[in-house]
Amino acid sequence: MAIRQFKPVTQGTRFRSVSDFKEITRSTPEKSLTAPLKKSGGRDNHGHISMRRIGGGHKRRYRIIDFKRNKHGIVGTVMHIEYDPNRSSRIALIEYTDGEKRYILQPKGLKQGDTVVAGPGSDVRVGNTLPLKEVPLGTAVHNIELKIGKGGQICRSAGTSAQVIAKEGDYVTLRLASTEVRLVHGNCAATIGEVGNSEHELISHGKAGKSRWLGKRPKVRGEVMNPVDHPHGGRTRGGRNVVSPWGKPEGVKTRHKKKASTRLIVRGRKRGKATK
Repeated sequence: MAIRQFKPVTQGTRFRSVSDFKEITRSTPEKSLTAPLKKSGGRDNHGHISMRRIGGGHKRRYRIIDFKRNKHGIVGTVMHIEYDPNRSSRIALIEYTDGEKRYILQPKGLKQGDTVVAGPGSDVRVGNTLPLKEVPLGTAVHNIELKIGKGGQICRSAGTSAQVIAKEGDYVTLRLASTEVRLVHGNCAATIGEVGNSEHELISHGKAGKSRWLGKRPKVRGEVMNPVDHPHGGRTRGGRNVVSPWGKPEGVKTRHKKKASTRLIVRGRKRGKATK
């Protein structure tokens, strides 16, 4: 995949860039694997705005992705590589030998016509899914389960992967892209390889309208509001730490230290600039 730049014929196209979509093999999704996607506008079941700066955006249909990869021992062929408006990665349409079709996340290097298989004993090849205890050390994996049989929960966005660095007892140690090191049960499934479309992070919207197409509304800083509207309003914030319009601190850690997922973290992610 490559990034395509626009000629600066207008102010909106001067800094705008998009994917060239060369890896896409068809433009229409498999209708049986889509579902309606309702927009909330950031409002909860009472009609109150619970998440600000959400609204509008292009109409979409949801693509049903097979995160569980529980069709064990049946070989599937990659029929098409498709664009998914709901995620940063591409998706691959798999047709299994029994005729069933499913969508999976497209790993880097998986092309039309390749075959994939899931389940214990599968070959360690890009696109195959197998338990972490069977994955060799140093292998990059994605779509990793945190609970056995629940389906992949981490390393699902474009260009992400985790590395298997150790095995001890029932658990496998993974190093995530954030440098966090955590334990995952060896019977949890993971897919070999890195998620494709890694150049996604290089794309520049170039204009405010692109954000509106994606359903993102403008964000107004508290400093430019009046004191009646925001704690930061007025001429200056006055050295105060960043807070929400209701005085709640923003940018603080909210992870619960006693939850089950937290106790499996060997080393937390490093914050700030990486040092050599």
